[in-house]
Amino acid sequence: MPHATTRDDVRIYFEEAGQGSPIIFLHEFAADYTNWEPQMRYFSRGHRCITYSARGYTPSDVPDGEVYTYKHFYTDALAVLDHLKIERAHLVGLSMGAYSSLQIGLNAPQRALSMTLAGVGSGSEIENLDNWRMQCRANAEQFETLGSAEVAKVTREAPSRIPFLVKDPRGHADFYAALARHDAKGSANTMRGFQGGRPSIYTMPDAIRGVVTPALIICGDEDDPCVGASLFLKKHLPAAGLAMFPKSGHVLNLEEPALFNESVERFVTLVEAGRWPVRDPRSLAAH
Repeated sequence: MPHATTRDDVRIYFEEAGQGSPIIFLHEFAADYTNWEPQMRYFSRGHRCITYSARGYTPSDVPDGEVYTYKHFYTDALAVLDHLKIERAHLVGLSMGAYSSLQIGLNAPQRALSMTLAGVGSGSEIENLDNWRMQCRANAEQFETLGSAEVAKVTREAPSRIPFLVKDPRGHADFYAALARHDAKGSANTMRGFQGGRPSIYTMPDAIRGVVTPALIICGDEDDPCVGASLFLKKHLPAAGLAMFPKSGHVLNLEEPALFNESVERFVTLVEAGRWPVRDPRSLAAH
């Protein structure tokens, strides 16, 4: 099985398909490398596409210790690119993967051709940040005591997940059957370290204003925790566009695969044609 090795010797499982300019897909907390299959099949017709499982998600390693910070996660994506000798790639991330993509834009912008930030920013509200972190710790304990199968039964009923259930019951069932098979220790460590420990995006507006990497923000209009954060990023990222998917929740790439693929393809095409400009500073000053 193909693996890349991180700086702290964690093996990251990946798959790739296609040829052309590279796209790397970064999954959300409840997903793994398999959940990008509709995008791997579509975009590999014209691009070199890479999907991988983050640390803590089999068949990648599930290490022990406090090695699940947001810094570990975004540098793991870079480790996969390094292993494949890819200098720059289009980053397509959902939720946790979108946060990691943004961190690459902030800390290693020379590696990003573009950033697609889908379902980004849950848990970032400053007024609820302490409660969010307490909930993440509680969720981690649930994974450890009850196991992934029991936690999946609760997670699938979250408000932002219901639109997926309404539109595509079969896809929703498959998604949560996969979550039920996740490594409970890896999920607990990720929930505690990454989800509960990452800085709020609302705390870094000045840094975000300095990211000129082309960005597409995608949000479902029924994904309430991400709407405000998406608008915040649109306001502060100099080269960002915002797409709001109607009657849609959190799992955008599976809930609306055709619309997601069309939106990302148009974005990537415009970026590669040099037609996705940085906003005029005068318009940013108006905010």
